[in-house]
Amino acid sequence: MMFDKLVIATGNFGKYKEFDEIIKSSSKDFADEIIFAPEISKLTVEETGKSYSENAMLKARTWAKQSGLPCLADDSGLEVEALDGAPGLYSSRIVMGKDCDKVSWLLSNLKGIENRKARFAASVALCVPDEYILICEGFCYGKIAEAPEGSNGFGYDPVFIPEGYEKTFAKLNPDIKNSISHRTNAFRKISNLLLRQKEHTHS
Repeated sequence: MMFDKLVIATGNFGKYKEFDEIIKSSSKDFADEIIFAPEISKLTVEETGKSYSENAMLKARTWAKQSGLPCLADDSGLEVEALDGAPGLYSSRIVMGKDCDKVSWLLSNLKGIENRKARFAASVALCVPDEYILICEGFCYGKIAEAPEGSNGFGYDPVFIPEGYEKTFAKLNPDIKNSISHRTNAFRKISNLLLRQKEHTHS
């Protein structure tokens, strides 16, 4: 086991649940106990970075210092080609309100536009207190649906159709989504880096 305890540094329970499933299915020896950050502290971290990576590192470092435990954090966004990459870094705060309000904003801005190409991007950061921080990026390419479909997931999942599929993230079986998502692709890179470090240390 790489870690006895691992904190998922987010206040978003949907994101925590997704990471919990990704970690358990991708790397069974990664962490013995996976902790939802608000269970140990009411700390909030303002996302002041100018990139996904900066925000992910900021959250991971801050939570690691607060908890004294290894922390995994991410920052992610939906990048729509016809909107010049928007909402991007501001995906979670492009408009105030619930996820459905953000989806409505997106669909209204794409009304009448044929180009629906988009991708989810994520930067995942792992910070082990007083030792190291690792960060990796992951992507998932697809297109924006004409209307929301499905009730799984969160955020823009009801309108994102990944390449090779006809259903939105919110309509796909969560196991399928978690095998191809941007967070999964970034996490696997982190896991592989740690594995190589471990092998190098013991060689």
